[in-house]
Amino acid sequence: MSRSFERYQRRKLISSYFSVVLSIALVLFLLGVLGLLVINTKKLANHFKEQVAVTVFLKDNAKEVEVSQLQKSLAMAPYTKSAEFISKEAAAEAHSKEIGENFLEFLGYNPLQNSIDVHLKADYVLTDSIQQIAETISAKDYVSEVSYDQPLVSLLNENVKRISFWILVASGVFTLIAVLLINSSIRLSIYSKRFIIKTMQMVGATKSFIRKPFILKSVQLGIIGALIALASVGGLLYYLSGKYPELQLLADLELLMILFGGILLGGIVITWISTYIATQRFLNLRTDDLYY
Repeated sequence: MSRSFERYQRRKLISSYFSVVLSIALVLFLLGVLGLLVINTKKLANHFKEQVAVTVFLKDNAKEVEVSQLQKSLAMAPYTKSAEFISKEAAAEAHSKEIGENFLEFLGYNPLQNSIDVHLKADYVLTDSIQQIAETISAKDYVSEVSYDQPLVSLLNENVKRISFWILVASGVFTLIAVLLINSSIRLSIYSKRFIIKTMQMVGATKSFIRKPFILKSVQLGIIGALIALASVGGLLYYLSGKYPELQLLADLELLMILFGGILLGGIVITWISTYIATQRFLNLRTDDLYY
């Protein structure tokens, strides 16, 4: 009978530890994912900004030397990420594939123009900057027009600012929620041992002596939960970096190490503080209050 009761108690204890580790790992994993998002917000914003193209349309009488020099000067400009020349024939072929029919046969001529697609660096994808660049290029005699999606640029910059702000707000709120959830799990674990705490106190054990094993066990569970969270975040990061290599998610190793260290430290600190507060609460309770 007593052996059966011991097995029951052991299973109950293991179940309690498992639930604490699982809750810590899940919360820290979500916190780590949010940390990745915060770290890569600017990188993601830059990626979308650099998809915006400024198209320089060239006059039909533009000389090949002039076009070549313009392309080279644009490619070497400090604001340029890439500059690609697109002939009117290539543009017509691409447009025909897009609409599903050969419009040249219907028109009898090619109305399109030679052009250069310029993708700007993210820092220059601003309404004022693009307008100034467009005016400088348009001043050349052999340039017919400089075109870009001005409403898209304005909307993109507004959305980037708005999303960055809300991500910071969400980070603060979620960090608070993470602390509260882990604290709740630790308190429930300590609550099940409240009579043991009070018994130890009644036989003369000091508060620090009583707290020590509970804090050590909780910190141990916090480390295990943090390591599980780190493995999960690392796996997700590896998957995303392979699927979206252009984002270079593994480029900032220093920031990633700080994030991983923060997750591990968070698992230790939060469990230590939560256990200290929980055990202190039961140490200060009267014996009769333990039943409520």
